[in-house]
Amino acid sequence: MTLTVPCLFGLESLVADEMKRLQLQNVRAENGRVHCEGSMADIARLNINLRCGARVLMELGSFPAKDFEALFQGVLALPWEDFIPRDGEFPVKGYSLNSTLHSVPACQAIVKKASAKRLGNAYGCETLPETGSRYQIQFAIIKDQATLYLDTSGEGLYKRGYRARNMGAPLRETLAAALVTLSRYRGKDPFCDPFCGSGTIPIEAALIAKNRAPGLDRSFAAQKWKNMDSKLWLDAADEAMDKEFHGAYDIWGGDIDPAAIELAKHNAELAGVEDCIRFEVADAGKFHRDSEYGQLVTNPPYGERLLEKKEAEELYRVFGAAMRTMPPKWRILVLSSHTEFERCFGRPADKKRKLYNGMLKCDVFQYGK
Repeated sequence: MTLTVPCLFGLESLVADEMKRLQLQNVRAENGRVHCEGSMADIARLNINLRCGARVLMELGSFPAKDFEALFQGVLALPWEDFIPRDGEFPVKGYSLNSTLHSVPACQAIVKKASAKRLGNAYGCETLPETGSRYQIQFAIIKDQATLYLDTSGEGLYKRGYRARNMGAPLRETLAAALVTLSRYRGKDPFCDPFCGSGTIPIEAALIAKNRAPGLDRSFAAQKWKNMDSKLWLDAADEAMDKEFHGAYDIWGGDIDPAAIELAKHNAELAGVEDCIRFEVADAGKFHRDSEYGQLVTNPPYGERLLEKKEAEELYRVFGAAMRTMPPKWRILVLSSHTEFERCFGRPADKKRKLYNGMLKCDVFQYGK
């Protein structure tokens, strides 16, 4: 079957690399999503192991849908009864881009009506109870081509289960993992985040250093599906745990706010990596390390409002001055949406990469080879 993993724009190549490392077949990336061929066992493996993907969708079919009748008939032709049992709950959501059928609520209603008719015919009932497990239907209509999926993940994969709450604007765990991956951190060098907030970036760095699968401590929608053997999830978890590393790591997170540091320590405990990370109350403007090599990955305040923007610019200046005292072989990655970041920081980036933090367009500014 075809499995599709949506992701934040700019992370497609990272997600594709993850899927190739899991030895999935026919991996192909396009804007905002990556496809592969896989089995029911691979649904479990992807959900448990993916660091940068948003969720795992199982594709049921794709067909042209220039009008509501074509959409209805296309959905009606799909074998919903192979996956959704008589009592299954099957809500519908989706989106439409550059298509004649642009009303999402109308498309939702058609998809629901057609899938309900197919299931009603299969189970010999006019009204389906929908009292059982959830089988979330998703549709995507792009350039008049409709594709129908079942969502196997439930809550987004960024919800690892370790973040009780966050400090201010949250950085999704999937994006934090992507930043750590882009820094090429593998657990050998020192790793630092001087604006660590609730600790998401250092925690994701620790999970990467230990090669611990991020989905081991949470549940997924498809675990409750009647047609999916629970042994597949146990096997995928066992496979993931067998690949874990155990070593000593130099991972550090600092923040000027003592409440943030307390929360970061709590989140690290929930993630089971508190033994890998040192969290300290510290001023990013005075940051320095003497070690020859290392990775610094951080997400400083952006300053979206005018007054905060001026404060953010001053923060970047002070932080930039501190970074100029660092040994030259450190690799520094900073995520920011501020258009004047490089000017304030005091030097142009060696490399820039566009990413989206939710709907906010950002750049990753990379310094060092």
